Amino acid sequence: MDDLPLDQVRTLLAVVDEGTFDAAAAALHVTPSAVSQRVKALEQRTGRVLLMRTKPVRATESGQVVVRFARQLARLERDARAELGMAQQEGGPVRLPIAVNADSLATWFLPALERVPQDPPVLFELHREDESHTTALLREGQVMAAVTSSPDPVAGCTVRPLGLARYLPVAGPGFAARHVPEGGSADAVGRALEHAPVIVFDRRDVLQDVFVRSLTGDPDAGAGRLRHHVPTSEGFRDAVASGLGWGLVPQPQAEPLLRSGGLVLLLPHRTLDVPLYWQQWKLDSPALSGLARVVAAAAAEALHPWQGP
Repeated sequence: MDDLPLDQVRTLLAVVDEGTFDAAAAALHVTPSAVSQRVKALEQRTGRVLLMRTKPVRATESGQVVVRFARQLARLERDARAELGMAQQEGGPVRLPIAVNADSLATWFLPALERVPQDPPVLFELHREDESHTTALLREGQVMAAVTSSPDPVAGCTVRPLGLARYLPVAGPGFAARHVPEGGSADAVGRALEHAPVIVFDRRDVLQDVFVRSLTGDPDAGAGRLRHHVPTSEGFRDAVASGLGWGLVPQPQAEPLLRSGGLVLLLPHRTLDVPLYWQQWKLDSPALSGLARVVAAAAAEALHPWQGP
């Protein structure tokens, strides 16, 4: 591929971030015609269609590669300015966009951010997404790092294990008495949970299905058809405690309610562990490296020890 002119690369990023050619032109202080010409020139140079001309504009798969490059370039430029003592005169703090799943956000991740050094100031732009889908935001260039359940690194990223997030199968006492056989075998409890109302985070949440299959050994089994969708971590826990349905609740959120009697375990000694990884851009960025160290240390304290190879 020929070299990528930086003005064209930055223009493509502006169009993606702003959503339209007109908005990008306003942000760059040029005419919409100039923006269109730069994007067309970049597409001709790469031989690829880089944008879908929708509203808002979206990057194609090839466009995502260029967008990721543009963000990395901008990050390197800001870090270089900071090391040269130019950050103060620009008045710009370091901005770190990060993708993280809701349960990590509600338990251990936010306290970790408090430990990140703030010289220069660091601003966090958090994108909440299911742990199995956070890598998509990395791939699209929307974030620089992500907590994810995928061990396969996105192109241009490094990956490291963080630990195991443990989920407990729980329900309110009254719900458990109505729907789950007391002292039943794993298979019997699994068959009961196939038909009992269940709480799920959203339509992509498969944890409850995976748990039922682990009990019954039936690959076609799944959690009940009566599904309540509750798309917040705290709301999920509260919905389970209120008796709307059963669900897998993160251990740190479940244990206080188990001690108080607000929740009961559906099967003693049966849990579901989700391996979590940290993926980030391969970038020599002091701010990103500092964040990675803090996240790894916090995960070591909050998650169960890694048992992978």
